[in-house]
Amino acid sequence: FFLNHFSTSTHKKVRMESNFFLPGTASLVQDLDKKILVALRDGRKLVGVLRSFDHYANIVLENTTERLFVGNVYGDIPLGLFVVRGDNIVLIGDMDADKERDQPLRKVTVEEILKLYTASKSEAPQERDEILRSIRNDNAIFEIG
Repeated sequence: FFLNHFSTSTHKKVRMESNFFLPGTASLVQDLDKKILVALRDGRKLVGVLRSFDHYANIVLENTTERLFVGNVYGDIPLGLFVVRGDNIVLIGDMDADKERDQPLRKVTVEEILKLYTASKSEAPQERDEILRSIRNDNAIFEIG
C-alpha cells in the first residue's frame, strides 16, 4: 500500500507502516468484508460480516446472528441482513476463527440456547412464554419444538 508524497524538489513514494491508524469510524475500513462481533448498549452481541458503514458508525452486517451466552454454552440465532445504528454500538471487534474454535464454551442449537436463556432470565412460565413469543415476533426464529 503506497502513498504519494510530494516534496519541493522530488516526487517520492513512501511505504505506509503496517501499524498505520485511521481515526474514528474510518478505522472500520480494515474490517470490511470480515466477520466481526458487535456489542450493543442493551447487552446483545451480534456476529456478522461487515458490509458497509458511514461516518456516524451506522453499520450493515450480513449473515448476522445474535449470540446468546448461558453459563458455559452459547448459541447463535440467525437474523440475516442487519442494520445497526451507530449510537447503539459499544464495541466492535474482529473474529478470529482459530480462537473461536479453541474456546472452552460449547455451542448448542437455537432451541437449546433459547430454553436455557429464558430459564435463566425468569422462573415464571408466563414470562418465559412472553420472551419466546417476542423473539418469534422479531423473526429471529419461526418455531420451537
